[in-house]
Amino acid sequence: MMAMTADGKIAKTSDHFPDWTSKEDKKMFASVSKEHGVVVMGDKTFFTFPKPLPDRLNVVFTLLKNPKETPGVKWVTGEAEKVLADLEKEGYKSAILGGGTFVNSQFLGKKLIDEIWLTIEPKIFGDGLGVFGGDFDVNLKLLSVEKINNDSVVVKYKVVK
Repeated sequence: MMAMTADGKIAKTSDHFPDWTSKEDKKMFASVSKEHGVVVMGDKTFFTFPKPLPDRLNVVFTLLKNPKETPGVKWVTGEAEKVLADLEKEGYKSAILGGGTFVNSQFLGKKLIDEIWLTIEPKIFGDGLGVFGGDFDVNLKLLSVEKINNDSVVVKYKVVK
């Protein structure tokens, strides 16, 4: 679940705070991620937030040796499959993947993404980070397109496996 510009960028740089997305996108992200109970992300994405996302588990992939223990945050390393298996053992049935480019690409490459939800915002960055990075050939099936305000749409795809 990502917000992106009309030219396919999720941020200008890895430390770009996501304050450019619409309030409707933020509201939808909060609602859906709370419903799932878990947001998985990389530490660069996590560190763009002023604090952990409330009312859900923030699962953060990191290479930091001793990350600061933080309420609501589970710091993880290693294989995505193992992290998901551990979350399942803890009772979670689904999770939202919230970026960034590197973590999204790792999950896509291992065929761990079932659906891709993209909010397309009326903005162009030109240079910046894409939703995914690397060489992929993944087919998608359109599930829906929803206009969430006068200028933004959410496109939902199923990943064909």
